[in-house]
Amino acid sequence: MSTPTRVTPQQAWDEFIAGNERFISGQVAHPNQNVERRTELAITQAPDVALFGCSDSRLAAEIIFDCGLGDLFIARNMGHVVAESITASMEYAVTALGSSLIVVLAHDSCGAVAAAIDQSSRTPSPVTDSVRNTLAPIQPAVQQLWHRHRHDTPYANADEIDANAVGRIHLAATVNELLRNSRVISDAVDRGELGIVGCQYRLAEGRAVPYTAVGPLSVELATLD
Repeated sequence: MSTPTRVTPQQAWDEFIAGNERFISGQVAHPNQNVERRTELAITQAPDVALFGCSDSRLAAEIIFDCGLGDLFIARNMGHVVAESITASMEYAVTALGSSLIVVLAHDSCGAVAAAIDQSSRTPSPVTDSVRNTLAPIQPAVQQLWHRHRHDTPYANADEIDANAVGRIHLAATVNELLRNSRVISDAVDRGELGIVGCQYRLAEGRAVPYTAVGPLSVELATLD
C-alpha cells in the first residue's frame, strides 16, 4: 500500500524551484540543517521530492536547491541513465516515502554526453565495457540530433553537434524511460498524485531550467531545441 502524499506535485515543485532561485540570487536560507532536524530524522524520513540526476560533482542537489536534511531523496549516476536500481529508488520514494514530485536533473557540459558523442563517432576512444554499456542509452539522442541535419554519414562529429542539445533530448528520453519502466510511477501520475519534471542545470548561471513535465503541474518550460 502506498504512503499518501503530503503536498500536491505543484506545491512540491514551487517549493523546490524557489530554493534554486535563492541559490541563484545568493539569498540562501540553509533550511533543515540544524541539530533539531538531524534528531527529528533519526527514525523516519518524508521527502516530498525525489531527484534522479547525473553524478557530476557540480550537481550537489541540496546546495543548488537550498534544501536540507530529509528534503530530497536522491539517486544519481553517470549521465542520469535509467537502470533497474534507479527505477526502484524512484518507486520507493513514491510508494514508501510519499514523494509527490520526481525531478530528473541533467546539466550542460556533461562529460557523459560528450563521451556518448565520441562513442558515436567514426573512431571512438577506448573505454571499459561498463562505461560503454552505460553510455549506450545516451547514443540514440546523439543520432536523433545528428540526423536532423546530416544524412551523409551515421558517424557523429563532436565539432558539428550541439552537446547541450543532445543532453536535452536525452533528458526527455530519461523521463519517458521512467514512465515506460514503471507502472507504479505511471499510475501515480495518472491519479494526479505525482509529477515529473526534467531540468537541465546551467553550470555557470546556477539555474535549473525545466524542459519537460508530466502530471498535474503548471511549469513554464523552455524549448528542447
